[in-house]
Amino acid sequence: MPGLLLNTLRGAVTDQRPVWLMRQAGRYLPEYRALRAEKGGFLELVYDSDAAAEVTLQPIRRFGFDGAILFSDILIVPHALGQNLQFLAGEGPHLSPRLVDATLSSLEAAPHHFEPVYETVRKVRAALGPETTMLGFIGSPWTVATYMVTGEGSRDHHVARAMAYRDPVAFAEIIDAIVESSITYLSGQIEAGAEAVQLFDSWSGSLSPQQFERWVVAPTARIVDTIRQRHPHVPIIGFPKGAGGKLPAYARETGVDAIGVDETVDPHWIHRELPASMPVQGNLDPLLLISGGAELEEAARTVLRAFEGRPHVFNLGHGIDKTTPIAHVERLLEIVRSDKA
Repeated sequence: MPGLLLNTLRGAVTDQRPVWLMRQAGRYLPEYRALRAEKGGFLELVYDSDAAAEVTLQPIRRFGFDGAILFSDILIVPHALGQNLQFLAGEGPHLSPRLVDATLSSLEAAPHHFEPVYETVRKVRAALGPETTMLGFIGSPWTVATYMVTGEGSRDHHVARAMAYRDPVAFAEIIDAIVESSITYLSGQIEAGAEAVQLFDSWSGSLSPQQFERWVVAPTARIVDTIRQRHPHVPIIGFPKGAGGKLPAYARETGVDAIGVDETVDPHWIHRELPASMPVQGNLDPLLLISGGAELEEAARTVLRAFEGRPHVFNLGHGIDKTTPIAHVERLLEIVRSDKA
């Protein structure tokens, strides 16, 4: 039988809310830090299927989350498209050549980078019980493009946004390449055992409404449409962080099965604005999980009450921070699991 999370993503309203946390596998866990120290660099860990599977499973063993999110990175797609990818200590990811300076045609595709990730999915799915849903993911085209164009993360994505205005033809070529590669990558994850997938558009909030339609909604809709044709029973979660008032249009126009909402969104508002049958995921502020105490408990219950009567997956508004105390995660799970709709 499908687990609680998968049932909810398929539209079931249940007494018990499923829960998983974005970045639940990672630096706040001592077992992760120990394995990372043993294996060395982040990318080496991602491409070591045994190690990546172990990292994916660590929070399931410790907390019993309803979903196991693949341990990987959204920049695997640019790596497979031919950019050089490095994670430098204290600096984050670096991609070269930057596509603000180079053409897409100058890259030599390296799709073999997908293979160890597929193997990670197979290993994790084989180790999970049927009650735990295996979650795959990609970065959405706009967010991935910002890294490919700039070569690194940025505060306001000025370089990518300027290129999209200045040379929309070249920028569209980058988006199209990401779409096609992402479809291949997601299909491979699903064929390896992913039962649901999430599209992370972490930087969607930086765009004007017109640019949001062009570079977020339209490419996402193409991915969703193709994945649904190939894998009609696999739920797709869209998470356009920072979309705010554009969320209802994103939900209508992309065709995603479920919407992830960040901590800046009023849960009562989005509950009113979305179709009652549409699953919603979110949206506790990750900073509350660091601070803990009465404020954490009150905010968690506010989220639970706001989404009563609809399919709801309890999650954070973004990824769990590396400084989060484990005791606070345990307390959050007590609150969510003791709550009955």
